[in-house]
Amino acid sequence: MNSPLKVLIVDDEALARARLRTLLADCRAPAASVEAEAADAVQAMQCLQRQAFDVALIDIHMPGADGLALARALRSLALPPAVVFVTAHAEHALQAFELEAVDYLTKPVRLERLQAALQKVQKLLQAERALLPQATDEVLIVQERGRTERVPLAEVLYLKAELKYLTLRTATRSYILEGSLSEMEARYPQRLLRIHRNALVARSAVRALEKSEDTQEGEGWAVRLNGLADSLPVSRRQLAAVRELLVG
Repeated sequence: MNSPLKVLIVDDEALARARLRTLLADCRAPAASVEAEAADAVQAMQCLQRQAFDVALIDIHMPGADGLALARALRSLALPPAVVFVTAHAEHALQAFELEAVDYLTKPVRLERLQAALQKVQKLLQAERALLPQATDEVLIVQERGRTERVPLAEVLYLKAELKYLTLRTATRSYILEGSLSEMEARYPQRLLRIHRNALVARSAVRALEKSEDTQEGEGWAVRLNGLADSLPVSRRQLAAVRELLVG
């Protein structure tokens, strides 16, 4: 059974967002889960920096950068969501498809039409995932100081965002890796768990969740990993997921 599509709704009108939420709750083939909402392009990009989405449902006429500008910005992401425009204005359809939008829906949106758009997104994702390496090939390629090294994903304890790069930590050493946390999270959901906006940990390495003495970031919780002395902070947003992992 396929997991529900992770959806980001971007529309400056609260009623329009609520209408889409209601329709998405009725979608079944595929099902959809509204993971976040944004009222403008700035909020949308902030959401995308925190997590990965399968599809963004984007209005076109919004304050500030419009939906077309947002779609252009999404193309610079390491793992952009599929784009479906949802708008009251039909005249932008040509520009939308030039931006490789999966579909273009006009308001008021009908359930059948939205379901068809999600089916297109699902087929696109299935085609993209078929091109990814299989589980037997799960290694991360690290290039440092003129040297290329294959680090087995099974040895990775955590990945942490540091400026434009990622710190990859194993039990024996650290590496610098190019890429984004959102890309890694989407690519290896069975292996990696987000514990903070800037950190993923290996699910199999999580040993304990405990109160943190260092509350500099205000979270007050941290995880301990097998093979490491240091703990990593856990955000309140991810606390439930960590607890579920430990008791599951």
